[in-house]
Amino acid sequence: MQYTYEYASPMGMITAASNGESLTGLWFNGQKYFAATLEKENTAKIMPIFKETKKWLDIYFTGKNPGFMPSLYMNGSEFRIAVWKILCQIPFGAVITYGDIAKQIADQKGLKKMSAQAVGGAVGHNPVSIIVPCHRVVGANGNLTGYAGGIGTKIKLLTLEGLDMKKFFVPAKGTAL
Repeated sequence: MQYTYEYASPMGMITAASNGESLTGLWFNGQKYFAATLEKENTAKIMPIFKETKKWLDIYFTGKNPGFMPSLYMNGSEFRIAVWKILCQIPFGAVITYGDIAKQIADQKGLKKMSAQAVGGAVGHNPVSIIVPCHRVVGANGNLTGYAGGIGTKIKLLTLEGLDMKKFFVPAKGTAL
């Protein structure tokens, strides 16, 4: 059985999911892949993991580093989990590129190289947005590419973390700075 909790963030409603012990999902309502890992049968219920997640989000949305991580259960392929673990290591207020992650994965596997596009697919399917900070991944040369919650939301999250958005290239379809 999975459980859900709704959180009203300054950027819109967020749905959290849990297996009863750990956080299994966190999505902006309506984002791409919304609730992709959520079982059809679920129950809204206040649980300790949701109280911890709410505390984390409350601190985060004040522009501060929460300094702790709620318990996570990430369900995915070995490759996706390896990528998501790297995401968890990106410091608050910092960014890395898809290519940087691809190099780390290649090094871990003893390969000469790894596809940055494959990494992009894993980053895009991250089921625990914000807490597993996929918004901190940018394209080569600082291009703000893809974010399941939308480029505008990515810009707001990075700005909240104190990044100078003038350093990044925003595609023509993106939100103006």
